[in-house]
Amino acid sequence: MNARAKLEAVAAERVLIFDGAFGTQIQERKLSEDDYAGDLGLGADQKGNNDILALTRPDVIADITRAYLDAGSDVISTNTFSANRISQADYAAEDQVAAINIASGKIARALADEYAAKDGKPRFVAGAIGPTNKTLSLSPDVEDPGFREIDFDDLTAVYKEQAAALIEGGCDFILIETVFDTLNAKAGIMAVKQLEADLAEKEPGCEVPVMISMTLTDLSGRNLSGHTVEAFWYAVRHAKPITIGLNCSFGADQLRPHVQSLSGLADTLIMAYPNAGLPNELGEYDEMPETTAGLVKQWAEGGQVNILGGCCGSSPAHIQAIAEAVRDLAPRKLPTPETAMRLSGLEAFTFAA
Repeated sequence: MNARAKLEAVAAERVLIFDGAFGTQIQERKLSEDDYAGDLGLGADQKGNNDILALTRPDVIADITRAYLDAGSDVISTNTFSANRISQADYAAEDQVAAINIASGKIARALADEYAAKDGKPRFVAGAIGPTNKTLSLSPDVEDPGFREIDFDDLTAVYKEQAAALIEGGCDFILIETVFDTLNAKAGIMAVKQLEADLAEKEPGCEVPVMISMTLTDLSGRNLSGHTVEAFWYAVRHAKPITIGLNCSFGADQLRPHVQSLSGLADTLIMAYPNAGLPNELGEYDEMPETTAGLVKQWAEGGQVNILGGCCGSSPAHIQAIAEAVRDLAPRKLPTPETAMRLSGLEAFTFAA
């Protein structure tokens, strides 16, 4: 049984648990420049380059991952949100991209297998790919709306390099997350499909399943490129993602109607992992674990989700509280949409025969 089939099987039995934030957990450890830089000899300061810790302080990443597994996570992610050539250029670490992703994948894979061996419950590894700091849909220059800092093919190549290394590191899925630009997500999908084709030459039938997670930038329910949740789903459904969902954005309370909307549309698993509320004036998250857990429990009680976790500000305590809150609740049943031509502009369009 492949990873997709295994995840679908266990998700049919119970609400599964994703992990929480890495960034805030790393910040709590108050690491020094030496911790980040290690002995790599890179030509720029590395403090704040969380992804490179897979090479220089793998014990820190393993410790955080272990804490999320102890909290009840069934699916863990790699600490690779910015482990791509574009983002790593800020730290003169472009040449470390493959090594970072392979190392992070191996850390997560080893721990997932260790915990699965203990209790016989499968654990899954999602190789996390962030959106980069570039956008394909919008111009960064208000004086030149047609200008783009990067094109589709170049971004696809950036994503493919990262995805290939994550799969080499042992990941089950590629998680294209925090999608603020739908065209960026499409480049990520293209990258995974190209990688899948390359791997299939050596191993016929090889599949690299994708998880896709959108982030909203306003309360009307749109991402930065202007797509509604429904339009976004129709724009990426062709990729046959193992999960579709929402992450980051706002706290669970304000994401509620959008999770509900997506739940009724998507004929695949729903994975939602909101921030722990909204940040305060200092950029910190104050929402307590029991509050977050109580809010996302309502989604599970409504039969709207299959996998729950946390994003910015969430901790192992948040994940444990979520796991306990939904332990006895039934998972969402996948809908069977009527056959119709469904198209995506900024708004969704369903062609009525």
